[in-house]
Amino acid sequence: MLKHVVRTLLSIPPRWLIAFTGGKPITIEGRTLDPRIQFLGAAAKLQAAIESLPPVQARKFVNASMKLVEGDPAREVDVANIEIPADGRIINARTYRPRLANRLVPTLVYYHMGGCVVGDLDTCHVFCTHIAERAGCLVVSVDYRLAPEHKFPAAVDDGIASYRWVRDNVEALGALPGRVAVGGDSAGGYISTVISQEMRRLGEPGPMLQMMIYPAVVWRMETPSMESYGASYPLNKAMMYYFRDHYFDDHETGTLDLRGSPGLNTDLSGLPPALIYGAGHDPLVDQGRIYAEGLKAAGVPVVYRCYDSLGHCFTAMSGAVPAAKAALFEIIEDLRKAIA
Repeated sequence: MLKHVVRTLLSIPPRWLIAFTGGKPITIEGRTLDPRIQFLGAAAKLQAAIESLPPVQARKFVNASMKLVEGDPAREVDVANIEIPADGRIINARTYRPRLANRLVPTLVYYHMGGCVVGDLDTCHVFCTHIAERAGCLVVSVDYRLAPEHKFPAAVDDGIASYRWVRDNVEALGALPGRVAVGGDSAGGYISTVISQEMRRLGEPGPMLQMMIYPAVVWRMETPSMESYGASYPLNKAMMYYFRDHYFDDHETGTLDLRGSPGLNTDLSGLPPALIYGAGHDPLVDQGRIYAEGLKAAGVPVVYRCYDSLGHCFTAMSGAVPAAKAALFEIIEDLRKAIA
């Protein structure tokens, strides 16, 4: 019921939404924020700030908030929960299999957003169903360990372990051998970046493709966009510090480790082709752009797009923000072409 109310509110003319939130569009560095996200941001100011909540409570709050703006899942997909063995423990995961008769498909191992502190398998559930259906690939969504219960490098350790398991068991999953990509949004994009770099460093078979949506590839918060968009919605500078301080035991050293800040790597040669996407109103927008430029300079094939009117977390807004839905479908089409 509440989800329907939110959708109804956001369907009114954009000029009215802007009027309700101060009467002036939010424009920063020539980028004008989508009126629906501007309205959501104004409404969010009436609630508790995520960075003021204990992590367990923040997780519940984020999950409830996302359900209000997420879209409807794709229908022609079979969903199943699985367990991935990793060094004596179990990593929970979820598979999304497109209903394509008598056809082996490539695989995308996906890692959800959440600053390595919040998020779970439901966070990107809707997006994963559409990836599987529209890109025609098996999606394996991974529920990696979260901080502060599990500090750095637990999240990337789970990312690497889950990628290896899928890579080595892909035929048992009913998918094409040798056609495994990695991807994720925000923290998930960060984990995907680390996996690609670590497989190259260790001399192991790496992913065929890396897909990063508004990735956090350097946790030191030093780019200009961290200031320009530091008060943006739904991600702001204070939240990034909240996530960093929960994720790292010692952020002064951890954020210099290439598994903590893979964007600091000065050798990006030989990495997998990349699809990288930014949101214009996002403290992290510089990070994805700079990393894309570094990969291109190193000779890595890169597709880079920035959706100037959108904010962070737009992968979870397809039910409330038409521009976010259009962006998701464009990203999925890029993926479909890249892994076909």
